Amino acid sequence: MKLMFDGGWPAMVTGDPLPITPRFAGDSVRLAYYTDVAGRERFFGDTFGSQHWLWDAPDIFRFDKDTRQLVGAEFQMPYITANAESSARVPAMPAVRPGGLCADKVRDFRHEMCAVLCRVPGDAVLTCLRDLDVLDEPLDACVGIAPDVALLVQQGAVVGWSLTDPARYLTTGYADPDPDPPLPETRRLLSECLDLVTDPVVDDLVDGVPAAVARLRAADEALRAQREDRHRADALLALIATYVEDYGNG
Repeated sequence: MKLMFDGGWPAMVTGDPLPITPRFAGDSVRLAYYTDVAGRERFFGDTFGSQHWLWDAPDIFRFDKDTRQLVGAEFQMPYITANAESSARVPAMPAVRPGGLCADKVRDFRHEMCAVLCRVPGDAVLTCLRDLDVLDEPLDACVGIAPDVALLVQQGAVVGWSLTDPARYLTTGYADPDPDPPLPETRRLLSECLDLVTDPVVDDLVDGVPAAVARLRAADEALRAQREDRHRADALLALIATYVEDYGNG
């Protein structure tokens, strides 16, 4: 199967997905082996593909220069959430086909980050789409490029991605997620924090709506008080920290 990225940039699906545990920071998903800033810089120097440039933040796909195989990726979470009616229209997902990617040529490209986040009750799966037009037609395939991370394909083009069980993969910085399953309270607080950092609630925070500010403060307090599942709680605290600082006082 050949996949087309933005600008008509092609890659072939191979048989070997990345054996990398996703790292979910609440606002991005990272598939990478590096564990610090220096390792990240070396990684980008040794690979090619799509990457950030200054204030430009597209999704990242990096390929080995010798084998042209996918060796890492990073996806940005949209700040616009589809309403419940639109989210309910997400096409039925085809069975996930595990696979890696092999670039046709050693050439850089740019792949725009998704614009719309579609959520389900409990946030068991986060689905991020290029735009709402994707909802008008069925998906052709879901390519599982790493555990619980899939690229969504429509008419041969990559039109989005999904992360299954996002609470499991919550982490901070370059650390791997806790191998133990998340607590039910962590799952609840993930949904609450996602509400707080996406529209329409984030717009209420900016406007100083008391109910939204109260929700933000309550989430911050609950995360600080959580004694178990601390690593995931710290990841969620980091996600809302700027909002608490900027809007927590009403």
